[in-house]
Amino acid sequence: MFTLKEILEKTACSELTVEEAEKLVRLQAIAELEGIARIDCNREHRNGVPEIILAENKTVQDVVEISMKMLETNGRVIISRCTPQHIEALNAAVPTEAICQVNQKAKMVIIKKKNYTFVNSGGKIGLLTAGTSDIPVAEEAKVIAEEMGCIVYTGYDLGVAGIHRLLEPLKDLIIKDVDVLVVVAGREGALPSVVAGMVNVPVIAVPTSNSYGFGEKGVSTLMAMLQSCSLGMAVVNIDSGVAAGAVATLIANRVAKFRK
Repeated sequence: MFTLKEILEKTACSELTVEEAEKLVRLQAIAELEGIARIDCNREHRNGVPEIILAENKTVQDVVEISMKMLETNGRVIISRCTPQHIEALNAAVPTEAICQVNQKAKMVIIKKKNYTFVNSGGKIGLLTAGTSDIPVAEEAKVIAEEMGCIVYTGYDLGVAGIHRLLEPLKDLIIKDVDVLVVVAGREGALPSVVAGMVNVPVIAVPTSNSYGFGEKGVSTLMAMLQSCSLGMAVVNIDSGVAAGAVATLIANRVAKFRK
């Protein structure tokens, strides 16, 4: 199966007719594994966000088969919410023409063919967390943003319980002129509201499930963020680092396109 770029190049060189190219594009749109999954291989070309394989609640065998098919078709595969068993099996399955990167904190695996072409978009994202326990969710956002071409600047453990810790990292992000900020917090979810009230760029708030008692498992955090009076702030679902990274990157990449 050709990549979309290869199909276009072969059509331009008259190695494929328009009709043959159209058929290949249609075939490439969805790669199907019999009885397991239908992979949206063209998503990144269509809307800028690559398909991400969610390993959670999938068997090790299914994750490996789906991932290898995606690698074969697109030259890269991103797998999220991996268990140690998933990671071990994926590492073992990587073909010689590919490399495997593991982000242990995010529980994510990225496998790329060695000839995979990576493009830096020029987008700049700031990523902050309230606590150390929020870092795994933040790292999900970081992986997605970097794989979509952005530069990510991080500042971790800056919560409102010690608000003085926030000022210097936030000042640094303003100097770097980031296009968007992702702010990850648990408990009362106050940090994104504080940040949104201090900057002139969009803020994406990510509630985490690091809370207990009344409104446990991130419910109170999500509610607090949704009730924020700071304008310029949007909220994703609980523990949705991947979603936050994707939205932030679409914003940053759009800004970078016009900055150029």
